[in-house]
Amino acid sequence: MSPAFTIQSAGLTKRFGSFIAVDAVSFSVEAGEVFGFLGANGAGKTTAIRMFCGLLEPTSGSGQVAGFDIMKESGRIRTRIGYMSQKFSLYPDLTVRDNLFLFGSIYGIKGELLRSRTDEMVAFLEMSNLLPRVTGTLPWGWQQRLSLACANLHHPPILFLDEPTGSVDPVSRQTFWNFILALSRQGTTIFITTHHMDEAEYCRRISIMVSGRIAAIDTPAQLKKKYAAATLQDAFIRIVQPAAEGTAP
Repeated sequence: MSPAFTIQSAGLTKRFGSFIAVDAVSFSVEAGEVFGFLGANGAGKTTAIRMFCGLLEPTSGSGQVAGFDIMKESGRIRTRIGYMSQKFSLYPDLTVRDNLFLFGSIYGIKGELLRSRTDEMVAFLEMSNLLPRVTGTLPWGWQQRLSLACANLHHPPILFLDEPTGSVDPVSRQTFWNFILALSRQGTTIFITTHHMDEAEYCRRISIMVSGRIAAIDTPAQLKKKYAAATLQDAFIRIVQPAAEGTAP
């Protein structure tokens, strides 16, 4: 696999008994790219992310993240990535400051470096006035912002964000994407799943998953052009419906 890419897979497959959750998925993501993973619930997006993050062992195929084999070097991968799951995974009874310090220590950051990284993330995400607040009392959009801060404390070269703006209001979603795009400009690779077509327009490329397979992959502009669609939503529908029915789009 090419060292020019930060995420790669070849025939990556995950079975649960007779059910194929991810079916022979092959693609590559360049360093600093914002790569969107789109698809309906159950399309295989989260399963694929969990394999890349070393949280789920593939059934077959191969993959690399940050140059490490997902089958053999999952521990080394975890030191090079940040991961935001669909479900809120911080501690709601701790303050914002305590959650930051806790997750920083989990990543092996200590002392002055931990305080410096925490200050950096707090300033970047505009959260300085929230440090003493109990996390569970924050609005959902601010909780997600804190989750992003915790995932990015150790400056990982790759961030996996699984529907980070689900149930977030439109203004907070736009703010969140401003942060994501700023991280990308700094060189961080962003691998993100979303159900919002307006968000997918921010991605350099998107992959559309149907029943565990990649039905299409390209830039938003090229997908709209290829499927003669005025909007990305229209292109998505034209790709997903025939693929789900087992015919060529």
